[in-house]
Amino acid sequence: MSADLSTAFMSGNLFKSLATVSGLTLVSRVMGFARQVLVAGVIGAGGNPVADAFWAAFRLPNMFRRLFAEGAFQAAFVPLFQGRLVSEDKAAAKQFAEEVMAFLLCILLGLTVLVEIFAPLAVHGVASGFADDAEKFDLTTLYLRIMFPYLACMSMVGLLSGVLNSLDKFMAYAAAPLILNFCQIAAIVLTADGTLEVSGEALAWGTAVSGFLQLALLVWGARRQGYWLRLRIPKLTPGVKRLLVLGGPGFLSAGATQINVIIGTNIASQQPGAVSWLMNA
Repeated sequence: MSADLSTAFMSGNLFKSLATVSGLTLVSRVMGFARQVLVAGVIGAGGNPVADAFWAAFRLPNMFRRLFAEGAFQAAFVPLFQGRLVSEDKAAAKQFAEEVMAFLLCILLGLTVLVEIFAPLAVHGVASGFADDAEKFDLTTLYLRIMFPYLACMSMVGLLSGVLNSLDKFMAYAAAPLILNFCQIAAIVLTADGTLEVSGEALAWGTAVSGFLQLALLVWGARRQGYWLRLRIPKLTPGVKRLLVLGGPGFLSAGATQINVIIGTNIASQQPGAVSWLMNA
């Protein structure tokens, strides 16, 4: 009898989690479509420097986000974190998460500083065709500098979501994309009567702010579960080494995919409006 009750309880929790994640994902998709329509309607779907500059600048942090915050990282981190939680205890799992966070932050902060300083070189790397258009190149550089901190925030979101997913807490991470959609929609709506340049810059700031808000949501969610991660001195501990070994093949695979995206953006940047067409296709 007790086994039947336990099975029913677990099934109920699974259905509740599935319904929550599915519902939030559906809302996020609808908002994402509305955002895309609004952005295309206000800054254009191609043919002007602002639209091309924004989408080209968004490529770089989005590319690194896919490397550091999704896919391979999650696939490597979650089993190791759960292993510590099951075979040792909560303190050991928390220590492992803090070690990974310190190592990841060290890399991300260094990368962010480099991109902020050498943003023009980064633009050459992602959209070399803009070099012949000074206005478009300068706008892309500006937007990239505004939005690149989004990467560090989203990588921390990926880490904390791994912690929460290991604890069967899915709501915070499923709700996080709504914040990006809301911030970008708000930026577009509030500046719709302004110039294209004002709307483009507002959109970039909305993206950056959404990263910090998503991080705040995940920090709150993790803290509710007793996982207030503290900063440590970055070290290549055995746990971090194990994470790199397990995640290595996935990182290489994801990296190859993102290189293809960058090559595509570079080719598109040779034709006015093509970068925007690629994003709105």
